[in-house]
Amino acid sequence: MRKATFIIPAIVVAIALLFSSIFVVDERQRALVMQFGQIRQIIDEPGLNFKIPFIQEVVYYEDRILSIDTAAIEVTPSDDRRLVVDAFARWRIVDTEQFRLAVGVGGLRRAEGLLEDILNPQIREVLGSEGVTSNTILSADRANLMRLITEQARGLAAPLGIDVLDVRLKQTSLPQQNLEATFERMRAEREREATDERARGQEAAQRVRAQADRTVVELVSEAEREANVIRGEADAERNRIFGEAFGQDPDFFEFYRSMSAYELALGGENSSMVLSPTSSFFDFFSAPQGREGRQTIEANVTGDPDDVREGLVDEPETLPEELLERPEPMDTEGPAVPESE
Repeated sequence: MRKATFIIPAIVVAIALLFSSIFVVDERQRALVMQFGQIRQIIDEPGLNFKIPFIQEVVYYEDRILSIDTAAIEVTPSDDRRLVVDAFARWRIVDTEQFRLAVGVGGLRRAEGLLEDILNPQIREVLGSEGVTSNTILSADRANLMRLITEQARGLAAPLGIDVLDVRLKQTSLPQQNLEATFERMRAEREREATDERARGQEAAQRVRAQADRTVVELVSEAEREANVIRGEADAERNRIFGEAFGQDPDFFEFYRSMSAYELALGGENSSMVLSPTSSFFDFFSAPQGREGRQTIEANVTGDPDDVREGLVDEPETLPEELLERPEPMDTEGPAVPESE
């Protein structure tokens, strides 16, 4: 019983010592076995390993490709146009012992600080070198600049046990104090271009409108000229036809014109007219025989009115029945007044 009391604790201690002496290195890691601050073993391969419990300790480091983003820095290319750039880099630990000696107990945080101190001066140096302008940095040619920065940074980072795989520019912009001035200049330039475009558009519109107005005037003038020519030809033809008709039968032509005048003058309802007894307007009402009858009436009017009236009714058979009913003679002492409707 007394032996069992000592054996069980001994077994437990032995198991604890065994587990504390065993450690596993992952395939994504590197390890250093440290004893009193000194490197006792470097483990670059994954697997099961042993150490002295309570005396030795294991420090793990990443064996994967790591990334670092640099702070934005201001560079001045050869054309003196200042730019603000920030970059990122891909790197990995290639020498664990050398890396431990370089960074100490700071680990990855200390390594990133040292690496940034290497990258920023190299970026300034390459981007500010002779022949490199802001246009070069902003063009596809900057790939060559990034390759040069990577090579120089790799050489400077080698003593740290670090391999710089790639360096790339993440963003390139103008300084804040120049950015607003640049925006204002760009805005003014765009407004000037817009004003020029509007002016050219208005000029073109005025030119088109002037051309359209001129075309309208020409077309209207030509149409009016042709209309006047056609109208003149029609009037001439009408006058010729009237002249021929008048020459063939003057009495009929006079009768036709009188009938047309009657139709126009007496076409309305309740028409009233005041005319002189000797007016030629109603020749064909009072003297159906035409011009000769009117001349006879004019000759008789100069005589006694009763004789004139008797002369008009001497031959009633020549007048239509609707003309035999004559109205009462008008008062000749005063001016005639038209009847009200």
